This record gives sequence, structure tokens and C-alpha cells, in this order.
Amino acid sequence: MTRRGIERTLAALAAVIGWAGLALQFWLILQNFGVVEGAWRFLAFFTILANVGTAIVASAMATGSRGLATPRVRYAAAVSIALVGLVYSLWLRKTWDPQGLQKLADHALHDAVPVLFLGAWVASLHEQLKWRDILWALVPPVFYLVYALARGSADGFYAYWFLNPATQTPAQIGTSIAVLLVAVALLAAVLNTIDHWIDDVDDEGQVKNRGMADPEDAQRPPKGNGLVEEADRESFPASDPPSWTLGRDN
Repeated sequence: MTRRGIERTLAALAAVIGWAGLALQFWLILQNFGVVEGAWRFLAFFTILANVGTAIVASAMATGSRGLATPRVRYAAAVSIALVGLVYSLWLRKTWDPQGLQKLADHALHDAVPVLFLGAWVASLHEQLKWRDILWALVPPVFYLVYALARGSADGFYAYWFLNPATQTPAQIGTSIAVLLVAVALLAAVLNTIDHWIDDVDDEGQVKNRGMADPEDAQRPPKGNGLVEEADRESFPASDPPSWTLGRDN
């Protein structure tokens, strides 16, 4: 399978699993809150919004629609969904034990989609990012933080404890936000470094493929004669839980 084929296959899997996981999680939350409140609660979580964005970008990559999957957009989506997987695996997974369909949705959105999309991103053709593009990776988390604090102040529900002024002082909230943004910047720097490495490897491969043949070979007369020689000359080469569980509060 070609590199583009690997990219599209992994992106298609990420898109299908992502949309299916989102639909399942939405259905599960409706069982507890109803349509209106459930939809509002559903959209409170960074995990959900990051998966929606990733599913959109993955769908564009799978179908070859580059308008919604430019290098910067793919990069920002990769950083956000990697953040979802890392934070959940390192800090949140051990705090609850989902069962049944909730466990299926949980694995789809926190495990399968991050791994598949990052695989598609690595396989995609890389147009070397600039270091200043780290700012693009910070856009989704910054937008979410502003959005989460604004909607929390309106209805009192904060999807994540470290943003909740009822349990955290302003200084603690500020510290949590600063730590989170530094973590995102470091993660973005790692992926940016990977992008540079892949781009350098691609450039080296292209240079080798364009390498010139031995000049002496070009001066040697072709071997063979008659019809075989004529056919050879005329031929050409072919190429080409807790609050973030989305359940009801106790």
C-alpha cells in the first residue's frame, strides 16, 4: 500500500470510529438529561469538541479534500486529540471504571481515535511546519478555556474540576490554565519536531531518487540489435463518573 493509501485508510478509520463514538456518547447522555440539556451538557467537554474537530479533519483526509485538512489544520487537530488521549491515559482513566456501552464510547474517543489519527498524520505528506505554527496548536485549547469559563459562569456547570471556581481559588485556576497551556505547547513542539524529521527524510529520499546515473553508462552504446534494439529504443519507463464522564451529577 502506498503512503497516501495508508494515510487515507487510517484517516477513514479515525473518522468512522470518531463519528460512531460521538453518536454513541450523545445517545448515552440523552438517557440521563433529555435532548436539550443533554446536548448542552454534551458540548461542555474538550474531549467531545476535540473529537468532533478530529472527525471532520479525518473525513477530509480520507476523501482527499485538502480544503479542510491543510498542514496547519491537521497539525492543530493532531495536537488536540493527542492531548485528549494523553491526559485521559495518565490522569483520568484510573478515576473511574465505565461499563457496557459507556466503556465502548470511552475507548473509541480516548484511545482509538487518537492513535488512528496520529498514525494518519504521520503517514501524510508533510510540508515542513514553522516553529511559530505552535501558536496554531494553542488555538483550540485557548478557545475551549474561554468557552468553558463563560458557559460555566452562566449555568454553574464546569466540565473539569480545575476550572470550577466553587472548588478552586482564582490563583489555582490561573495556575491550572498556565500548566495546561505549557503542556500543550510542549506537545505541539514534539509533533513539530516529528514533522521536521519526516520532511527531512522525504527530502533525502527525493534527492536519492533523482540521483544521476554513471556518466560512462550514458556514453556506452546500447547492447543488442535488430528488432529487440529498436523496441528498446522506442519504449519508455512506466512510473508512478466524575463530571467528565457525561453522567448525571450526584
